[in-house]
Amino acid sequence: MFAVAPLEALVRAGHVVSLVVTQPDRPKGRGMELALSPVKQKAIELGLPIAQPEKIKNNTGFRAQLESLAPDCIVIVGYGRIVPRWMLDLPAYGNINLHASLLPKYRGAAPIQWAIARGEQVTGNTTMRIDEGLDTGDILLQRELEILPEDTSVTLAPRLASMGAELLAETLEGLASQRLQPTPQDDARATLAPILTREDGRIQFTRDAQTICNRFRGFQPWPGAFTTFRGKQLTLHAISPFAGAHALAAGEIAVAGEHLLAGCGEGTAIAISELQLEGKRRMSAREFINGYQPKAGERVGS
Repeated sequence: MFAVAPLEALVRAGHVVSLVVTQPDRPKGRGMELALSPVKQKAIELGLPIAQPEKIKNNTGFRAQLESLAPDCIVIVGYGRIVPRWMLDLPAYGNINLHASLLPKYRGAAPIQWAIARGEQVTGNTTMRIDEGLDTGDILLQRELEILPEDTSVTLAPRLASMGAELLAETLEGLASQRLQPTPQDDARATLAPILTREDGRIQFTRDAQTICNRFRGFQPWPGAFTTFRGKQLTLHAISPFAGAHALAAGEIAVAGEHLLAGCGEGTAIAISELQLEGKRRMSAREFINGYQPKAGERVGS
């Protein structure tokens, strides 16, 4: 989805897009029907040629196809694969990447999610010339964007994509006019944004409440935030730091008005307002409290 706005911006700016390369169609849903990627759907709408190689590193057919196009520049947005050396060397202006962080911060597959999860208040986009490292290439342009207190990765990503689309078009114009001066990254300031795993969504109640809430916002829609209650998985759908007084140990739960409280690290707590027990429907905290009547001293996550 992140690549759609940049593709539209390049076409709108008058660039000749000779080929759109995207992942092969994948089975999706209960019927396991082949689903088109959002960028493929947009390419079809724009009438652009499409290629969907399963692999690219040693794909002689795909290599021949790109070489025959002799591109001035290859633009890569959210592709998620290592670019082989032959592809890096092909275009005169290089392989230009739009990355959703202020590099060298948050190198890796999930920069939007980890920026929120780690409590950043500002993020942004970087355009860079790709090299053989992991998001280590020279910086071309950068632009900042505020992370709002209520932002999740779902709400932040479209704003970054929209802003990044214009930044990418500006970058290509700067390269063509030779106005850009590439800047090497400071590796000493680098942080990583590794691909998310299911376990990243498991709540560790020894963390403080704000950290837990930041991770909850960052890890939407997947892997979300979950724990266990009475031996079953409990998914949390709406939480916030609890500002009132309490005396709860980490993971200990209590009722406070319409909220279910859970103790966290450093003497903090979260208020849970929406949740879902394994095999049950999503419900409000009040419905949960009325239905399951949690007892004093009960815990989640154990």
